[in-house]
Amino acid sequence: MHDDLINIMQLAYNRGWTLGTGGNFSAVLQRDPLHLLMAPSGVDKGTVKADDLIVVDQQGTVIQGEGKASAETALHRTLALHANAGAVLHTHSPYATVLSLHFVSQGRVSWEGYEMQKGIVGINTHDTRLELPILPNTQDMTTLGQNITLPCTDWPYGLLLAGHGLYVWGRNLFEAKRHLEIYEFLLQVKYLETGNCLPSQ
Repeated sequence: MHDDLINIMQLAYNRGWTLGTGGNFSAVLQRDPLHLLMAPSGVDKGTVKADDLIVVDQQGTVIQGEGKASAETALHRTLALHANAGAVLHTHSPYATVLSLHFVSQGRVSWEGYEMQKGIVGINTHDTRLELPILPNTQDMTTLGQNITLPCTDWPYGLLLAGHGLYVWGRNLFEAKRHLEIYEFLLQVKYLETGNCLPSQ
């Protein structure tokens, strides 16, 4: 699992979704008690190695490895515990960042008619509406995690934080990676729908 998580982080970096030290990634090692395999805070996702990964417990304490857990670990824990996430992937791509801020007043970004929507678990036809929720950004991830405990169970394996980025999850790493690629594709499509120039709000 260590190598698989590293490969996904490097893929995200190479596609421009986690530049600098942006983004964070986790995979569930065990559920009872919860242990998450994660990259430590502040590392370059393009050069991180398997030996750099840490293990964090349900309270957010690092129990294995060197380094500090990300401030956003609380959100990963919530999604693992309440949305049945086996992996959570967080990116800061330009499309996710711009569109999340632009559509925050609507509370969602939506798509209809795209075949690629079927890449999200539970969607079996292009002839449907997919709505990705947008939440206001915050530095208090613990409170945010508590506030999404109930609604996250109904969300389509993803959410946006306004002006911040994209969170996706899946029942395992493979599924979460697919959701990441699908949502990043759909966000780019949404941007293109606007004619590359988002009108002012």
